[in-house]
Amino acid sequence: MLTRTQLDAEWLEADGLGGFASGTVGGWRTRRYHGLLIPAVVPPSGRSLLVGGLEVYLETPADRFPLSAQRFAPDVTAPDGTAFLTSFDAEPWPTWTWALPGGICVSHELFLPHEWPAVVLRWRVTGAPRGTRLTVRPLLAGRDSHGLHHENDAFRFDTQGAGERVSWHPYDGVPPVRSLANAEYRHIPVWYRQFLLEEERARGFEHHEDLAAPGVMTWNVTTGDAVWVLSGGGTPNDVVPATGKALTVANRLRARELRRRTAFASPLHRAADAYVVARGTGKTIIAGYPWFTDWGRDTFVALRGICLTGGRLDDARAILLEWAGAVSEGMLPNRFVEQGDAPEFNAVDASLWYVVAVHDFSEATAAAKRRIPAAERARLYAAVDAILAGYASGTRFGIRMDDDGLLRAGEPGVQLTWMDARIDDWVVTPRIGKPVEVQALWINALRIGAARDDRWRSLHDGAILAFRARFWNDAGQCLYDVVDCDHVPGTVDPSIRPNQLFAVGGLPFPVIDGSRARQIVDRVESDLWTPLGPRSLAPGSEGYAPHYAGGPRERDGAYHQGTVWPWLAGPFIEAWVRVHGGGADTKRTARLRFLTPFLGHLECAGLGHVSEIADADAPHAPAGCPFQAWSVAELLRLEHGVLAPPPVAAQRRRSSATKS
Repeated sequence: MLTRTQLDAEWLEADGLGGFASGTVGGWRTRRYHGLLIPAVVPPSGRSLLVGGLEVYLETPADRFPLSAQRFAPDVTAPDGTAFLTSFDAEPWPTWTWALPGGICVSHELFLPHEWPAVVLRWRVTGAPRGTRLTVRPLLAGRDSHGLHHENDAFRFDTQGAGERVSWHPYDGVPPVRSLANAEYRHIPVWYRQFLLEEERARGFEHHEDLAAPGVMTWNVTTGDAVWVLSGGGTPNDVVPATGKALTVANRLRARELRRRTAFASPLHRAADAYVVARGTGKTIIAGYPWFTDWGRDTFVALRGICLTGGRLDDARAILLEWAGAVSEGMLPNRFVEQGDAPEFNAVDASLWYVVAVHDFSEATAAAKRRIPAAERARLYAAVDAILAGYASGTRFGIRMDDDGLLRAGEPGVQLTWMDARIDDWVVTPRIGKPVEVQALWINALRIGAARDDRWRSLHDGAILAFRARFWNDAGQCLYDVVDCDHVPGTVDPSIRPNQLFAVGGLPFPVIDGSRARQIVDRVESDLWTPLGPRSLAPGSEGYAPHYAGGPRERDGAYHQGTVWPWLAGPFIEAWVRVHGGGADTKRTARLRFLTPFLGHLECAGLGHVSEIADADAPHAPAGCPFQAWSVAELLRLEHGVLAPPPVAAQRRRSSATKS
């Protein structure tokens, strides 16, 4: 049997359109976001949860075995299909295996075909006596993915179609659920009431839900595999064609998807693929599953690992071009504007990360001996120039270059940096003034601009001198987190936070080097480093939160007050390698010392992925979003970029130079 920890771990399947399927290994739903069919009605956002789960039994002539597990209020598990569950594998897609009495073996797999709003399920049964049947009830909702579903008179149980093809359309305004299965369908409508969603309860949210089961699908599994294709959205001919047998369609989709997935270089590259999705005619990056969509800051941070290190230059190009036209007054919105929504420009760093992403994309394209078409290059650098000009002259929220050449930003009540938790009118970490990582980004952006336009060169040179003079905290042997706090000249925030890492690592050009860089890295390692990355605040500091727990207010209050952020492992390890010489031996040491323990996280929480955050205190329990783009991206950038050995040809050149 699997352990409780293994059973509570979560799996993810994404469709490349913003939709997904997710759940626990044990089968019980613990989040409102767990479900089998959650398409993005308007890709990549506006998701609807159509199919929440399944009730599954294997029925022999002599016995009946549950192959699913549900949890109901107050704390009841019924049925419990984990009793004979012997294994689970997330690669190349979620697959469960049960060993039942009498030598019966059941294998169940599911996957989402790429760029189709559908899920394909298959059960294979061996060793079963003649007449053994598989019975499955689909549990339907038809709600926004952030909501909950409750029993009501408006739900339409009506079933359309016959034979292998049936469909349900519970509510207007959401896509119908189309079913293609080599099964017999019987219409037996019933409500399943009071599902208990334990993660929602732990987070202080409403945590009970009702789902509707319109009928029962039945397969004779002694004559062959049971297959089922469920589709939501799109046209009837997308995945559930008007003609063709269910087994033929399922086999074709399976073969195509297996070819696509086996082409990735590693499981981590496959995990990264989940976050790259279509947006209009372009591409974007989902910040995390199950509740995020695409956000500017997250997209540009994650692009470097997921697309550039991951060998997806065409996707990087599409993403950067998609965002290039969104610059307004020198700023990029921190999220795309959906129909009826106002743009949100509440990020001082998102635009600067875009400049860095454009630079790294250009470098990666040149290294691959490819060229960017002149028109596209002009679009990208027009956006870069607009950002630099807008920030230099001044834009929203008090963002502008100050007299010392550094970038000031912030107004009361607005959260502008990545430490952006806000509770009603309370901005938990306002950081008004000159935050350290914003200056590192600004100086990098100026240097990137200066490579093409001399007008930025003197601004860069002045800014870097001011940074080195103003941010060094001699008492702490590290950098201040903010200077000119609340725009009061000369004031400083000496909090020990990981933001100072970006002056040494995580960006193309270090702002600090030499002995001071080494002292910064040593201080972060001694005060902040954990096996899952750096804490966001040193233990013992005022406001330090050892655990991320409680209701929304408690969690948001702890979000950046000690909570560990795995994505910051990237800049930390890169900084560590830089200050220790950057050679092959240093990289091997860093891999063993920092990366190997970190990789163990891939086997828990969000399987094959990296969580958004973790508790500040040991044992550093993972928390927040279990599938986070920039966390996966930075691990990929470390594995195949920062810590990768140099190419053989480069090693030979260095060896020859040493001998001569």
